[in-house]
Amino acid sequence: MHDSCIGSSVMARVIVLGATGYVGGRLVPRLLQDGHQVVAASRSARKLSSRPWASHPEVATLSVDVLDRDSLVTALRGCEVCFYLVHSMERKVDFESTDRRAAQNLAWAAGQAGVQRIIYLGGLGDESTRLSRHLKSRAEVGQILRTGPVPVTILRAAMIIGSGSASFEILRYLVDRLPVMVTPRWVETRSQPIAIRNVLDYLVGCLRNSATTGGCFDIGGPDVLTYRELMKLYAREAGLPRRWVIPVPVFTPKLSSYWIHLVTPVHAELARPLAEGLRYPTVCGESAIEQILPVQKLSCKEAIRLALRNQLSHHLESHWTDAGPLPPEETVHPGDASWSGGTVYSDRRRMRVLGSLDEVWQTIVRIGGETGWYYGDTLWRIRGLMDTLMGGVGSRRGRRDPNEVLPGDALDFWRVLQVQPRHRLRLLAEMKVPGQAILEFELSQPAPGVVEVVQSAWFAPSGLLGILYWLLVSPLHNLVFDGMLQGIARAARTELLTPPVCLDQGSGS
Repeated sequence: MHDSCIGSSVMARVIVLGATGYVGGRLVPRLLQDGHQVVAASRSARKLSSRPWASHPEVATLSVDVLDRDSLVTALRGCEVCFYLVHSMERKVDFESTDRRAAQNLAWAAGQAGVQRIIYLGGLGDESTRLSRHLKSRAEVGQILRTGPVPVTILRAAMIIGSGSASFEILRYLVDRLPVMVTPRWVETRSQPIAIRNVLDYLVGCLRNSATTGGCFDIGGPDVLTYRELMKLYAREAGLPRRWVIPVPVFTPKLSSYWIHLVTPVHAELARPLAEGLRYPTVCGESAIEQILPVQKLSCKEAIRLALRNQLSHHLESHWTDAGPLPPEETVHPGDASWSGGTVYSDRRRMRVLGSLDEVWQTIVRIGGETGWYYGDTLWRIRGLMDTLMGGVGSRRGRRDPNEVLPGDALDFWRVLQVQPRHRLRLLAEMKVPGQAILEFELSQPAPGVVEVVQSAWFAPSGLLGILYWLLVSPLHNLVFDGMLQGIARAARTELLTPPVCLDQGSGS
């Protein structure tokens, strides 16, 4: 099949690199609706397997490392079109070098595998003027892809408005929580936001229409406005009183990121590149794609209204916290021999209740977020505040869905590591601790109508500070962990047969 034949009348086999990210997680079902065969690729096989579309008969899931050329060739082989939605947002690594190497690998591997088109979503900004490091990197990725043998379509977008996007979350939390805001000067910078729905319209449209092949197109909504105007618009749509915005010149991007981190669930490491990007105008410089792909654009008002509606109904197809790899299953070595992996402290408790296994499981998977932790919520909030002040993720991320958890989900200051329905929920701590910590709930049925819940905490300390940390907090476990188990029993409306009993408390060194 030649590239010119890939149009609306021909269904293609496509690969989405970055399928578990915010945009990728929403693009896959759109492609399936159009009848395409989709290879959903990401670094984490467990994240992929947990997505609602993973069991679709036209979806193949594949764990791929874009820094590994051979694995890329294998993944791309047999695919006609590649959507490239991979981009590093970490600042603790040389993200420019990482993105550059990944783009070079893709350009080469796509040629080797016989891919006919690459569609890349980059960032909007005038490359002839100053840009933030991340926007420069995204522009460089597009340039590198175009040096390869495979035709590339580049879409350049500014802020994406949609429930669960990092940009929208920052906006929402700032306006919701601060009636008076002392803000950086970038609140007066002009931008052209675009609704996530329209981003998907353009991505899918490029696949349908081969006239976009080889082109570079700016995509944006119908409104050009400043961040201050966007905040006022959000306040009106959310039914909030008037917000007062006071710009001051002393906020650097670094200070802005700390300010965002303190007020919103978005960590400073992610907030800083976003804040840097807001310093420079991001307005479409051309509109050629509108002639090729007519799209019913949502205004900023409509996009915010729709995002708020989805947020309130908990209808989040993807979330900004979805991005990034999952730690390995072996993290903290739970279940290993006591002499392996160095010192590992443990605290394991068991209770038995008379009731339904399904109801107990549903109660456990609703933990955190608005539900709380079934005991000592004030203590959990204090711990979250301490973590925020120490530069950690804090507990304000909440959760993607109030009733469902998937591997990779953020859950307050935990990350969902493993989900085995009706049997096991394992969480990895992402708060600032001198070591690695896991909290696990394991369910079984020793007799008909009897449910046994084993709650386990493991902690692998990092040096002497980690050991002292465990010794300091372990006396609270009798109070908090026992209370949590009893709270789960009450919330599940079960009868307590045997109260929580400690099975193991100490060091596995």
